[in-house]
Amino acid sequence: MPKPKNVDASLERYRKKRDFTKTPEPRPELVEGPPPGDPDASARNLVFVVQQHAARRMHWDFRLEVDGVLKSWPLPNGPTLDPKVRRLAVMTEDHPYEYRNFEGVIPKGEYGGGQVIVWDEGIYTPDEDGVTSWDDKEEGSRRMNEGIAKGKVSVTLQGKKLRGSFALVKTKYAPDSWLMIKHKDEHVSDRDVLLEDKSVRSGLTIADLKEGRLPNAATAALEAHPAARQAPFLDSRKEKPMLATLVDEAFDRQGWLWEPKLDGVRALAFVKDGRVEIKSRRGIDMTKQYAPVAEALARQPAQTIVLDGEVCALDEGGVPRFQLLQTYGKSGGETPLVYFVFDLLYLDGYDLRAVPLRERKALLETHLRSSENVRLVSYVEEDGPAVEKTARRLGFEGVVGKRSNSPYQGGVRGRTWLKVKAVQEQEFVVGGYTPGEGSRAKHFGALVLGYYDDEGPSGEGLRWAGNVGSGFNDEELREVQKQLERLETDESPFADKLPSRPKLTWLKPELVAQVKFAEWTDDAKLRAPVFVGLRDDKLASQVRRELPADADVVVSTPAIAGSPRGSAVGGDVEGGRSPSDVDAAAASVLAQLENPKATFPVDVQGETIKLTNLDKEFWPPHNAAPALLKRDLIAYYVKVAPWLLPHLRDRPLTLTRYPNGIAAAPFYQKHYEQPIPGFVETVSIWSQDRKKDGEYILCNNLATLVWLAQLADLELHASMARVEPEPDAHGRTKTFSGSEAKLEASALNYPDFMVFDLDPYIYSGEEAEGAEPEFNVRAWKKSVEIALSLKELLDSLKLSSFVKTTGKTGIHIYVPILRHYDYDEVRVATQTLGRFLIQEHPKDVTMEWDTSKRSGKIFFDANQNTRGKTLAAQYSLRPTPWAGVSAPIAWSALARIEPLSLNLRSVPERLAKDGDPWADILSRKNDLASLLA
Repeated sequence: MPKPKNVDASLERYRKKRDFTKTPEPRPELVEGPPPGDPDASARNLVFVVQQHAARRMHWDFRLEVDGVLKSWPLPNGPTLDPKVRRLAVMTEDHPYEYRNFEGVIPKGEYGGGQVIVWDEGIYTPDEDGVTSWDDKEEGSRRMNEGIAKGKVSVTLQGKKLRGSFALVKTKYAPDSWLMIKHKDEHVSDRDVLLEDKSVRSGLTIADLKEGRLPNAATAALEAHPAARQAPFLDSRKEKPMLATLVDEAFDRQGWLWEPKLDGVRALAFVKDGRVEIKSRRGIDMTKQYAPVAEALARQPAQTIVLDGEVCALDEGGVPRFQLLQTYGKSGGETPLVYFVFDLLYLDGYDLRAVPLRERKALLETHLRSSENVRLVSYVEEDGPAVEKTARRLGFEGVVGKRSNSPYQGGVRGRTWLKVKAVQEQEFVVGGYTPGEGSRAKHFGALVLGYYDDEGPSGEGLRWAGNVGSGFNDEELREVQKQLERLETDESPFADKLPSRPKLTWLKPELVAQVKFAEWTDDAKLRAPVFVGLRDDKLASQVRRELPADADVVVSTPAIAGSPRGSAVGGDVEGGRSPSDVDAAAASVLAQLENPKATFPVDVQGETIKLTNLDKEFWPPHNAAPALLKRDLIAYYVKVAPWLLPHLRDRPLTLTRYPNGIAAAPFYQKHYEQPIPGFVETVSIWSQDRKKDGEYILCNNLATLVWLAQLADLELHASMARVEPEPDAHGRTKTFSGSEAKLEASALNYPDFMVFDLDPYIYSGEEAEGAEPEFNVRAWKKSVEIALSLKELLDSLKLSSFVKTTGKTGIHIYVPILRHYDYDEVRVATQTLGRFLIQEHPKDVTMEWDTSKRSGKIFFDANQNTRGKTLAAQYSLRPTPWAGVSAPIAWSALARIEPLSLNLRSVPERLAKDGDPWADILSRKNDLASLLA
């Protein structure tokens, strides 16, 4: 629908109130027609948005599209779902249609300065007198204009938080005074909807924006998302669904989403130009079998899309039942068939598997068209126990918990997707059957069940789990009997010796049966098993006994942000061996460190490392604290490994070794030329200075971290770039050796971060002549002041930022960036921002290289953004008297933190209690295009 000719005039007040050289808010285009490139330009329904806005006071801006602009009513107390509560709404200037996408920070001093998130959004229609205008924007706008002129409108909202009918009624108190009132309908509630404080776009809160975590444009444009990669359509013959690990209970923990576990058949759906393929987890084509689903998928608006979900048959209460799916299409009944969709892998030319889950779901909500046979799975954030309770009450199979920042790893069963079963149920291999008796004389009596142990599916590893003879109806008896007869054999497939009576007929171990049961007995047999159905979507060779893991142990190791798609880090590939859990391995090493000897070997995930000189003093006594030993150094790195290793992954290291403690001189090693254990990964990188290649160490596993600590590598200095190009340096090479040209063309020339190093040259007066400034409170407070000023500048540019202490006297600020720019470009951008900062604080900030000219100021070091330079990594120890740690912290904690308290003794406890505030840093990448332009 084209913009009316009066749109520009209606936005004049909006323009006059804003300086678009300073605010990131959208500038209205002086053209007719929909905004260029707008994905919703051709939509037939009017849209609405509610933006939570922390200006001088918190409020919620309610905006309704009318004639191509957004009519706007700030709500000082926010919306409510309670008809008894009337909320003041103050009508303000029209906003451009593009404003509905705005999330970010309006700079301090500008009109409306503060943080803004998209609190809710959706479509709406006027509904006065029960008449709606769905699918007709022009008619809807005409009716809205009439209602606004009369001072009363009634609308039905279809949003993610606000649904149902609402009224806006003008009052006589002031020309711009209105009331917003909820009408009585099925969406009425007395719950406080404002407690749902997260953006429906980015999942961020106002508090997150204040911490420096700014939204990326995941839902606005696929090409703007750092992890969305242009790629050919996915091959349906190769793709496998991601799998969940069984745990004992649901939990309430930040950063997790919970959804119902569905009792159906897992299926990936591939839709390309109206052609549909539905594939089981084994790769079996089920398109014809589930024709109604295929027909509904063919009508999806996306040109190309790949979905993950569960095909289910529903009972009379609308609950999925696997048994109903077994007989679907055979009985001639009208069993409802639904494809419940919960993930999005690919969309219109973009591979989305590396995009964080929360943002994949946001894209799914925007792009999936629900119908009778295709529905979106809803989810709840954090409150797993409540979801589990509801699932049990409604008769669902259980619940699934997923880390909100996890990538999609096809074929992987990891720690980022977890399942909790409401009932005991799993698959078993059918290895034989007993003869039937009485009414069952023509059929089998019971199926003999088994599962494979770690010896594998070669025959000797099939363990007897008991027999199941109940749960079969007459049709199932006939169908199963046919399957059994074709698989009869003379040899037992079981490793166990089974009872000789009754006489058993053995089968080739190919059939897989779904079975419910009360519990496992002490001798590993099923108590009260009931047959549910046969499944062909899982190979018999993959059937193992499912025992729930301790949920607390499983989730204590954070997901590895930014790890390449398909990597088995944090999970195991189905059918393969599960990698050792970092938490469990770390606990094992810590237990071994209790050995009082000064020299002894330790086992680290199957690797043997000899530890030596563990009683050597590395940090002398400091104030009231006793000396710290080499044993303490190693123990520290083992304790923080679950949080540290994700940050170090694939980053070349420079070693800073202190074999005789911090009182003696260290030595540096960029190129490690001594013999290296087999478990240590290395990479060969060209050195322009040396005119040859050198071997650099990558710390990609716990054994390497322990080995480095044994070498007295007290400080871990990591590259800002990674050797792995995916997902956002796609096309860059992994050849780093041979010449400068090859290194410049590689992924190692494109950093993940723009880094700001603030180094105070404010002296305490106690330093020796010529010495660097030592830590003092005055210098720290000035560093904090400048860091917060820099954060305001970054916020105004819509750049997410993260802060950490250096572990010495200064502050590091990291801005995660798309790897589209090389080090030279990033350094130029950093220098530009440094000059802005100096203009604002000419007496406090300098970029002078002459140290004599830095005295009394904060040195802004932009040259840390240079290929080959490294900084102390997250959670690296430092050679300071207090055993400092370069510790990531929340922005809100910066002004009140005591940096000396972040040390070897305190940081592991802090991490265990509060987690890593930088855990999602690689999912918050910024595009520097506008800044560099």
